[in-house]
Amino acid sequence: MGNLTQEPIVKVEMMIRKPVQEVFEAFINPEITTKFWFTQGSGRLEAGKRVKWEWQMYGASAEVDVKEIEVNKRILIHYGTLVEWTFDSYDENETFVTITNTGFSGTADEMVKQALDSTEGFTIVLCGCKAYLETGVQLNLVLDKAPYAHIKA
Repeated sequence: MGNLTQEPIVKVEMMIRKPVQEVFEAFINPEITTKFWFTQGSGRLEAGKRVKWEWQMYGASAEVDVKEIEVNKRILIHYGTLVEWTFDSYDENETFVTITNTGFSGTADEMVKQALDSTEGFTIVLCGCKAYLETGVQLNLVLDKAPYAHIKA
């Protein structure tokens, strides 16, 4: 494979039929986020703060540096790459969420693989969030993506 002419940029989007305050809170409050993404978070996302996210079923964790927070509008974090959430309120019960991930590193092949993995991962996260917020159902998408990964490791 040749060199990339442009750095990969991941962008996933989803309408979540809940008020923007509720959707935003779901991503900054680990008590809610654990219902559809990671299994444990050390604290709420706040600008300038570092938190730890854990996926206990995989024995994995990430140190997350919170760069910027604009309440009910935007979250910007760094955890190996730069991830930005934007929240657009269309009416009192519709929030369009966009997640953009940039800053992949390595060879061209490695960057493409990271971008593809990120696209898949953030799509799963948005779908899980939508299901949980709209219906209260925990789909266990992150767990079921690789249910036996802990055995193979």
